[in-house]
Amino acid sequence: MCFSAQADLVGGAVVSAIGIDVLLHVRGRRRYLPLAALPLLLGLHQIDEAFVWWGLQGHVSAGLGRLATWLYLLFAFVVLPIYVPAALMCIERVRRRRMAMIPLVVLGAVVSAILLAAMIRGPVVAELRHLHLGYRTDLHAGWLVVMLYVAATCGALILSGFPDVAVFGVVNLVAVAVLSRLTLDGFASLWCGWAAICSGAFAVHLRYGRGGTKRVRPAVAG
Repeated sequence: MCFSAQADLVGGAVVSAIGIDVLLHVRGRRRYLPLAALPLLLGLHQIDEAFVWWGLQGHVSAGLGRLATWLYLLFAFVVLPIYVPAALMCIERVRRRRMAMIPLVVLGAVVSAILLAAMIRGPVVAELRHLHLGYRTDLHAGWLVVMLYVAATCGALILSGFPDVAVFGVVNLVAVAVLSRLTLDGFASLWCGWAAICSGAFAVHLRYGRGGTKRVRPAVAG
């Protein structure tokens, strides 16, 4: 995914199908709905990026391509930093862990506000790169913002009382370090693609582990 419009389209369709399956098996566990919806949202997010590719390649109108760019970045920059820690906080049963995630939700909100302000100031630019898209905004101290973004999202995963989710957080932390080292302007594209693929881990957690109700149990809070 992220390597071409076709890869985004096919990968997004597969992840979306997984997400639909997960939502069909939530059944009455309302607090799991935000997390269960994440694979579907990430799948649709990747499909949207296919239109960014096509806009830059001249296969769709420039206006449609720009709209797709804004939708892609609004979800990646503004929604995800708050959504991920909030969704994880919803499924936590141990009060101490829920309370520990509140600062991460607040941090995610701060990151979202900074990134939204940068988008509003403009310019918002998407450019073709080798095997990925590069996104640029008028963002100062980009590395610091990326670090705060990672702290809010991966930090919430690592704090989870469900061992498989915590392991997923550590894996994502390593992946983020590698991707940010490779490219900063391509971080949004590459990391969101990686997150879409790895959202299958959430699917497994919710689909087969039943959200921790049977096979996966939360660790005892320390």
